[in-house]
Amino acid sequence: MSEQVADDRSAGGRRRPPGIKDVAAAAGVSWKTVSNVVNGTGRVGAATRERVEGVIAELGYRPSLAGRQLRQGRTGILALAVPQIDSPYFSTLAHETIEVAAARGYRVLIDETRGDAEAERLVARGFDVRLIDGIVFSPLDLSLGDVDELRGTTPMVLLGERPWKAGAPLTTDHVSIDNVAAAREATRHLLDTGRRRLAFLGAEPGVPERSGAPRLRGFVEELRDAGLEARPDWLLPVQDYSRAAGARAVEEVLARVGEVDGLVCGNDLLALGAMHVLRTNGVRVPEDVGVVGWDNTEDGRYANPGLTTVAPDVRGIAERAVARLVAQVEGGAGPAEDVVAPHRLLVRESTRTFGTTLRFSSDGG
Repeated sequence: MSEQVADDRSAGGRRRPPGIKDVAAAAGVSWKTVSNVVNGTGRVGAATRERVEGVIAELGYRPSLAGRQLRQGRTGILALAVPQIDSPYFSTLAHETIEVAAARGYRVLIDETRGDAEAERLVARGFDVRLIDGIVFSPLDLSLGDVDELRGTTPMVLLGERPWKAGAPLTTDHVSIDNVAAAREATRHLLDTGRRRLAFLGAEPGVPERSGAPRLRGFVEELRDAGLEARPDWLLPVQDYSRAAGARAVEEVLARVGEVDGLVCGNDLLALGAMHVLRTNGVRVPEDVGVVGWDNTEDGRYANPGLTTVAPDVRGIAERAVARLVAQVEGGAGPAEDVVAPHRLLVRESTRTFGTTLRFSSDGG
């Protein structure tokens, strides 16, 4: 029978892949028995199971994903939708999410939205197809409230270091870090090194719900509590959180860069771009300007000088997001939760103060 299957060709002349009925015919059993063997359901004798499994291997039969989904109601596939997969932070998040999901028996598909509004709307609607069991989604253009309004029935967990709109009910699981508190810690660290003229690199005018907003807020609040002013002309705007954007922003203020002695950056990429411009123009880091980044990227760890940075617990974010998503998929989630993952400040050479001793982080930095 297997030879007959191998010679059976479709109308296009290509060999037709074997189906469940081909396996059943070759093994001398019903298609229901084959289904029970494939899905681990029903009662199948050991000898029959061994014979069916042998035919499956011989014919190269692969169960239909669509058929299995209809029978089980799940595919075992999750999606992770992020703005930029080439971003060090999001590539690390993808790696951790894939590992965490695999430990729970799920595979992960990656979607890159590039922050495009229509692409993000498609994700929010569940991709308009029944292909996946659930989505971990980090929107950039859409607010968390926008996504919540667009959501269909696909289980979803939102990532985003920005709060829900005040007074709005929480109806979708959300995982983040406390950006305001982290920014305050970074700012306090620079103040503790004796620096008093601080700037913030990463203001995002016109987009108050992106992660830069709470980071800027924490910076301003910590300065205010220290009796210092956050000068508007040193809240440096950027178009995106890239190395090039950080370099451009600092190049534009080089003529007056001596007015500041500390720089809090919205992420490590901005900080690396800023440090490159400072060094190539004779401004020493940390002697003249101390620099703090955000995200704990590998580039920051191996920069010269090593970059002090806010380090989100990316593994913890992935674990919490996948746990909440799988609970939704498998029916045990309960009410939506706003989960705050931990972070820490890793102190490295970019904020070192000469003549004093700082405790450096234990990560090799």
